[in-house]
Amino acid sequence: MTHNGNILVVDDEPEVLKNCENILRHEGYSIDCAAGKNDAIASLQNKDYDIAITDIDLPESGGVEVIKWINNSKPGTGVIVTTDSPSQDSIKEIIKLGILDYLPKPFAPVILADAASKAVKFIRERQSSEENAVETAVESKYGELEKIIARYRGIGGGLIPVLQKAQELIGYLPPPVIRKIAKGMNIPVAEVHGVVSFYSFFSMKPKGKHVIKVCLGTACYVKRAEEILQKLKEILNIDVEEITEDMRFSLESVRCLGACGLAPVVVIDNDTHASVNPVKTSDILAAYE
Repeated sequence: MTHNGNILVVDDEPEVLKNCENILRHEGYSIDCAAGKNDAIASLQNKDYDIAITDIDLPESGGVEVIKWINNSKPGTGVIVTTDSPSQDSIKEIIKLGILDYLPKPFAPVILADAASKAVKFIRERQSSEENAVETAVESKYGELEKIIARYRGIGGGLIPVLQKAQELIGYLPPPVIRKIAKGMNIPVAEVHGVVSFYSFFSMKPKGKHVIKVCLGTACYVKRAEEILQKLKEILNIDVEEITEDMRFSLESVRCLGACGLAPVVVIDNDTHASVNPVKTSDILAAYE
């Protein structure tokens, strides 16, 4: 069967999950299902999805929490919302969350399939456009990259030094660079991507002079870490995985920094800021201006 994309369906009604799964599998998508907020976030942490289709009316504002988590941690994932209460006011609030589409329940199979198709197409086109922009920005350095690859081609264990020197040259390892390295070293792209993903010192995203990491692990989350992250986004005028125009700061959210007793935690470069007061978020940036 044709694989048209990865979709996560989130709903607390088993029958809805089953119906959505059957409809979308028939359309050629790879489908995972989550019965609530926690299951959804766990799935999103472990796998990349083109889109998530989530019920906005999950218990304890779970639908909204799922969307906010995606916006903060997986901004490349598109969101379609389903809802039992499609009032004008609720729709306006939903749209503010940056969703791609909304489907009032109950919806016909053809409506779901059409919405999923349009959303996945939009996400794929956006990703392609972003990659083209990246390739244009770094292509002037491809000559030097070819020299690096040639130096280590055919040498056992040569991939790691190639990646290290490529990151020193370009600043990070975007997909176009990974593909060029894979082709030049005669190694599968998946293998190169796996190495880059495994080692924390490699990055597929550009980074600023100062890298800010906000922990969204459970201990930090319950102590208003999301509010800290939101304030940093407003102060720096960037989103997660973005970099400020002056290249001074980049912003990341992480699952856990292993310092739960110090929650909420923000790490800037190698400095750990413990028990951060969300109200005083701006204060921790002062030393890095």
